[in-house]
Amino acid sequence: MGKKGIVFIFLFSLAALVVIGQEPYQALSADSGASPERGKYIVERVAMCVECHTPRDDNGRIIRTKYLLGAPVPVKAPPFPNMKWAIKAPAIAGLPGYTREEGIRLLTRGITASGRVPDPPMPAFRLNSTDAAAVVAYLKSLQ
Repeated sequence: MGKKGIVFIFLFSLAALVVIGQEPYQALSADSGASPERGKYIVERVAMCVECHTPRDDNGRIIRTKYLLGAPVPVKAPPFPNMKWAIKAPAIAGLPGYTREEGIRLLTRGITASGRVPDPPMPAFRLNSTDAAAVVAYLKSLQ
C-alpha cells in the first residue's frame, strides 16, 4: 500500500475515533469560557486540521505562513462513481462564512453553515460542545 493509501486510512480511522466519543449537541451560552488554547491543541494534535487545511512545500513540510488558509486535499478520491470528493480543503483560519454557533454545529453535528454535510474526505466530527466551542474560539482568534 502506498503512502497516500496509508494517509487515507489514517484520516478515516481518526474520524472513527472522534465519532466514538460523541455526545449529544448542547447549545452553549455566549460566556461559556471556551479556551482558545484548548482549541489550538485540538486543531493541531487531535483533529489534525492542519494536515488538510494547510499547504505543504515541495519537501512535505507545512508552510507556517499559510497556516490553515486552505490547501489541496492530500488524499485522492476513491474510485467510486458519483461520489463527491473535495479537491481543496477550505481556509478555516478565522472560520470565514461561519458564525460561532454555525462552527459549533459543524463540529458537533457535522452540518455546514449552508445546512449540508461536508464533502469527503472531511470527517463529520462529533466533538462535545465544550471542545467544539474551544476549536471555534481558536479558529476565530486567527482572523
